[in-house]
Amino acid sequence: MATVSDQQRKKIHPHKFSLWVGMASILMMFAGFTSAYIVKRSDGNNWLEFTLPPVFWYSTGVILLSSLTIYLAAKAFKDRNMVRYRALITVTAVLGVLFTILQWSGFQFLQDHGVKLIGSNSNPAGSFLGVITGVHMLHVLGGVVVLIVLFARAFNTQRKNYSSVPIEVASAYWHFVDAIWIYLFVFFNIVSN
Repeated sequence: MATVSDQQRKKIHPHKFSLWVGMASILMMFAGFTSAYIVKRSDGNNWLEFTLPPVFWYSTGVILLSSLTIYLAAKAFKDRNMVRYRALITVTAVLGVLFTILQWSGFQFLQDHGVKLIGSNSNPAGSFLGVITGVHMLHVLGGVVVLIVLFARAFNTQRKNYSSVPIEVASAYWHFVDAIWIYLFVFFNIVSN
């Protein structure tokens, strides 16, 4: 009986396995996007040179901070410190929303300064930026929805579920979208200049 229990503990939870498969797919998608960006940029025809607005630096700080708060939230949950968990999951959700708002503000800044992201008069450089960071924002919004669900569950006093799998999955995904943003931020700051 002990060997069956040991074998079950060594198995990865199905939700965690699905998350890793999904993250691998997302990673390949962003690798494809950035590769296409490099190829199209090297073509040189009608390529607009621009720098990212300062608000993207602020959004980077916000998402890094949110990665710390979700790490601390998961730790608090595992320690059964529910007061601290509720506070930290709330801060993480707010930071996720703030990141999205700052990103939107960055897009508005670019639009206002002649970098058209979509539509007529758009430039391939701006369109690539819009598509790549827009897809990233959609993944962040998906993570924000999960954070809001965790937030609601944290304050639901009738439900007593102490499985750490949901916060572990959400935390891993949130760290992943954080890492993708850091990659994109560095990529656009190096390749776009």
